[in-house]
Amino acid sequence: MKKRVLVVEDESITRMDIAMMLEDNGYEVIAQASNGEVALEKAFSLNPDLIIMDIKMPKLNGLKASEIISKKLHTPILILTAYSQREYIDKAKQANILGYLVKPITEASLIPAVEIALKQAENANSYREQVQNINKQLQERKVVEKAKGIIMKKFNVHEDDAFKKMRKISMNKQVTLEKVAKHIILKYDV
Repeated sequence: MKKRVLVVEDESITRMDIAMMLEDNGYEVIAQASNGEVALEKAFSLNPDLIIMDIKMPKLNGLKASEIISKKLHTPILILTAYSQREYIDKAKQANILGYLVKPITEASLIPAVEIALKQAENANSYREQVQNINKQLQERKVVEKAKGIIMKKFNVHEDDAFKKMRKISMNKQVTLEKVAKHIILKYDV
C-alpha cells in the first residue's frame, strides 16, 4: 500500500517538484498546500502518513503548524527550509519533526529522508502501543490485587487461597479475572 504524503510549500514550482519526486518513487501525494493554515485543514481531514512542510510560509509558518498538528496527530513531519540557522533547528526539535532538509531539495536527499521518517514513525507507534498495553495490564493487575485483598480480609484467607478462589470463579463463569475482581470490589468494597 502506498504511503500517503501531504506536501506543504509556498513556492509552487518547488511543491510540484517534490510531489513529482515522491510519486516517481511510489508515494501517493494526497494533497498539497501553500500555507500553514491549509496544512492544518488537510492534515486533520486526511490524516496523511507523512507531512513534508516548509518553515517560512504566509499566514502560519511551518514550525507553528507542525506544533499544532503534533498535539493531535502522531504524523511524522519532515521540515524543508532554505535556512540552516541554529534557531530553526532548535525550534524544529520541539514538534513531531523527524527530519530537516535544506533547499534545494534533490531526489537523492528527499527519498532517504522520507523512508527514514516513515520508519521512525512506525517504530514510535509500535512503542506507543506497547506502552498502552503495559499500562492496561498494570491497571488490570491493580484491580485484581485490590479484589484479592478484599477477599483475604473478608474471608480471612491467605493470598494464594484468595487468588485461587478468584481464578475458580473466573473459570466457572468463563469471564476474565479482571471482571471477577471488579465484581468483588463493587460488592464488598466499602
